Amino acid sequence: MPPARRRRGKTAATPSTQPVLSFGAKSRVTKPSAAPSTPSEKTKALEPLATTISDTESPKETTESNVTSPSQPHVAELAVRQQAKAETQQPLSEDDKKAIKISKKQLQDYWKQEDSKSRGPRVHHDDISLEEKILRHFDLSSQYGPCIGIARIKRWRRAESLSLNPPIEVLSVLLKQDTAAGQRAYIDELMS
Repeated sequence: MPPARRRRGKTAATPSTQPVLSFGAKSRVTKPSAAPSTPSEKTKALEPLATTISDTESPKETTESNVTSPSQPHVAELAVRQQAKAETQQPLSEDDKKAIKISKKQLQDYWKQEDSKSRGPRVHHDDISLEEKILRHFDLSSQYGPCIGIARIKRWRRAESLSLNPPIEVLSVLLKQDTAAGQRAYIDELMS
């Protein structure tokens, strides 16, 4: 048996003021196994909120909107589409007018110049259009800021406002495309 330890500064006659841990049945803390069957005060307080929600949407619609099916776009896709729509509804700036005037030949020259900067051959670029190659290169260029959760055109405008000099060719491709398709960054699609 190990020797008993002596407490410093306290004698056996002076009791300790520190509470004693009890592992008995009275001090047992457990989580509830199931939700209470009677409505609690919290759920009663939330009932007015539930009625206002049910007035705007039927319960069937709320369950359908929470479940994403292949025919419905992802929530992130909807957010990016709204951003892109807001950006394209603005009046045309001078950069926009310059970008619209860029020809297909200028886009090809730009891509040849960017492609020559790469260290080796690009993999899996055979089936991709020139515009998509330019946009993917822009998505992966970190000097223009993060690309996840933001529309490409909004990212381009933000980089331009911060004087990061994004390529005008990217804006050209973005303005000539559909607003619904191609506004979400490729890496954003992969990550979500």
